[in-house]
Amino acid sequence: MNRPLLVIFATIGLDVAGIGLIFPIVPRLLEDVTHSQNVAPTIGIMTALYAAMQFIFAPVLGALSDNLGRRPVLLVSLAGAVVNYLVMAFAPQLWMLLLGRAIAGLTAANVSVATAYITDISPEDQRARRFGLLNAVFGSGFIIGPILGGLLGDYWLRLPFIAAAALNACNLLLALFILPESRIPARRKVDLGAFNPLRPLRWILSMKELLPVTLVFFVLSATGEAYGICWALWGFDTFGWNGLWIGLSLGTFGICQTLVQALLPGPATRLLGERGAVLAGIACACVALVAMAFASHGWIVFAIMPVFALGSIGTPALQALATRQVDETRQGQFQGLLASVVSLASIVAPLAFSSFYFAVQKDWPGAIWLSVVVIYAVAVPLVYLGTRAVGRRASLA
Repeated sequence: MNRPLLVIFATIGLDVAGIGLIFPIVPRLLEDVTHSQNVAPTIGIMTALYAAMQFIFAPVLGALSDNLGRRPVLLVSLAGAVVNYLVMAFAPQLWMLLLGRAIAGLTAANVSVATAYITDISPEDQRARRFGLLNAVFGSGFIIGPILGGLLGDYWLRLPFIAAAALNACNLLLALFILPESRIPARRKVDLGAFNPLRPLRWILSMKELLPVTLVFFVLSATGEAYGICWALWGFDTFGWNGLWIGLSLGTFGICQTLVQALLPGPATRLLGERGAVLAGIACACVALVAMAFASHGWIVFAIMPVFALGSIGTPALQALATRQVDETRQGQFQGLLASVVSLASIVAPLAFSSFYFAVQKDWPGAIWLSVVVIYAVAVPLVYLGTRAVGRRASLA
């Protein structure tokens, strides 16, 4: 594996570990700041605010990465993450936490720039495997991060945020001194129209062949928001888990997902095809979600983790198919568009899931997972048609 690829994987791995550090204790931080135990709606608002800022600025950063290079945009993104975690580490009031999340959302471009970077340096026939490795890196970050975050949070509530800031500072130094640029910057005049957040949507409407795969990303991203909003709350409400047990559950998922993403996407795609891999992943996720909805003991959650992790088996195939829809000069713009679509889903879904969880929290917290199954079931025809259309265009290319 070449050095730039190792560096970009390490950068994203450290970034995800930083996210994992704070994941188990965000509800407790909000309880401490707001002096209320009904924090599900507040978590939804914070997540939606982050996504709204990302929705506005991700396409701009993606276009700038095409124009100015991947490296400077990644550096700005990492610097924003450091500021966010420092604000959250010391903020005594809710509005300061919201400000920190807004800053993080404004500069969040890590995933889209990393994806464009990998596309720059990878032949087409290696992209699916490398995207699978990228997702495996994500999983590995969630192995140590949540466990360490739970331990640190049980010791002192603010300590995981300080640790996350330190990890992202290491990220920043790694990218600053080691990571090379992946493409020659175009150095074109910056199009001020790129600052219009609705422009990417107009672009995709003008290129209708991109619409199906984009809608697939939107739907799958919306379902994924339920975990970030409700997992820690559900673990506490259903099983009485503290920060450590929440971290251990996430770490177990990280181990399973790392193994899945490192070993199975290639064979699954060859055996089932791109569309079949995506649909198989949805089926596995639904089985796990139903089990979690009715789980009465914490060990059931750990037992179902391997099946749950299989839910992401089709993601690399979907990512590889998506990259073939535009030429190399517009990969940054397209990845920025996908990030924008994901952010749009992340604006709507957290508000919906947090409101639903608040409604069922006292009577049946596990009902939140059945709501995700319903969305998956409604989305299956869209996934089938969207990936079929993408696969047909790829075969004709």
